[in-house]
Amino acid sequence: MYGRVLRVVIMVLCSVVLTTGGSRASRATEKKKTSGAEAVNPGEKKSDFDAHDPTVRYHFKDNDMDWTFGFLLGNTSNHGMEIGEAYYTASQIKDGEAASWQAEWIRMADRLAARAEKSLNKGHKVSATRQMQRASYYYRAGIISMLPDDPRLNEVAGRSRTLLRKAGELMDPPLEYFEVPFEGVVLPGYFRKADKSGKPRPTLFMVGGGETFAEDLWFHIAPQTFERGYNFVAVDLPGQGLLPWKGKYFRPAMNLPISAVIDYALKRPEVDPLRFAAYGISGGGGFVPQAAMHDSRIKAVAVTAAVVDAEQLFSTMPVATTTPGVLEGFASFHRNVVKLVAFRWGVKMDNIPGLVAANKGFTFDPAKVTVPTLLLVGAGEYASKEVQRQQLECMAKLPDSRSRLIVTGFEDGASSHCIGENRSLMGEILFDWLDEVFKDTGR
Repeated sequence: MYGRVLRVVIMVLCSVVLTTGGSRASRATEKKKTSGAEAVNPGEKKSDFDAHDPTVRYHFKDNDMDWTFGFLLGNTSNHGMEIGEAYYTASQIKDGEAASWQAEWIRMADRLAARAEKSLNKGHKVSATRQMQRASYYYRAGIISMLPDDPRLNEVAGRSRTLLRKAGELMDPPLEYFEVPFEGVVLPGYFRKADKSGKPRPTLFMVGGGETFAEDLWFHIAPQTFERGYNFVAVDLPGQGLLPWKGKYFRPAMNLPISAVIDYALKRPEVDPLRFAAYGISGGGGFVPQAAMHDSRIKAVAVTAAVVDAEQLFSTMPVATTTPGVLEGFASFHRNVVKLVAFRWGVKMDNIPGLVAANKGFTFDPAKVTVPTLLLVGAGEYASKEVQRQQLECMAKLPDSRSRLIVTGFEDGASSHCIGENRSLMGEILFDWLDEVFKDTGR
């Protein structure tokens, strides 16, 4: 094992040299040689890891608000936003203020929803579909930083989901809404088949992290799945969407709800069981590999990035030292977002350091993830010593030789958490790798 760790470290260091100088051809040649790390530009290593630390500045002085805005802008390529609408909305928001953020995104969503209704009434289905999708995501943006007791939350979240479902009915093939029964509640999700042939196709099951709704996952990557001939599946798992309001928080055994969704997906004739991939972002980088340890129906795993031990990762984050006094010193947007993360883990919102202990048991053993696995991480995130340590540990133990560690660089505009600012590059790397993994297993 230690020999393989050393080889991976050497490959990472070699890749750093190659990305800071030399010809384009030499870098391409080196990529073919490496069985582990590819295209690395880690930058300066940091002792802690703040997932909401922007690696570039988009608009706001408040770091959390600016990172969130940059992440939302990444949805532009997948019909979730328009640059003009997004920046106009941002221009009306008071920097760092949660109430202002909420009001302005909801105002823009109302405007787009009304426009979509007019388009639909006049028979302009394409325009209506696009407008409904953007309105849906603007409502979703509006509930970011809304605290659990906000009386508007359920209504605004409901508008977001209703509009995406309505838009989905106008798509061809349609985007289907489904619900999977699980422990007395339902896991709500979306499915869209790759085409209308009825033939089994490869499938991408998208799994989010600590702050996601199923709608986020649709706008994160879905259009790229159809262009590549893949079906798309995404859901709210316990801890995600509105499920914490129903008493369903994150729990160490996230593999159980994931397997319940796989039960649903594999009953569909359009899903090829030999080409079923699961892709997890943020906390999903731990949930998906854990599920693959227990469920052999997952044939390939991709993560952005691997979370081998969530408790250890959380212990290096600012939340570990966010006492009530520190929390009150935050701008309202950042304060509310941090509180909401605690709420989703069932932690009291004035006990933010409790998130560290709450993540005990959120682990997976890379040696037991026997399917090909892609570790994809932005250079800004990889600069964290703990993030880097967990990627190297994971890569060293993964048994399948087709597994890869790829770090996307600052120069590609793809350096932050979840690589949210460059969805095109993220998708190109992901699907090119999946196509290679599945090339000999198609039906």
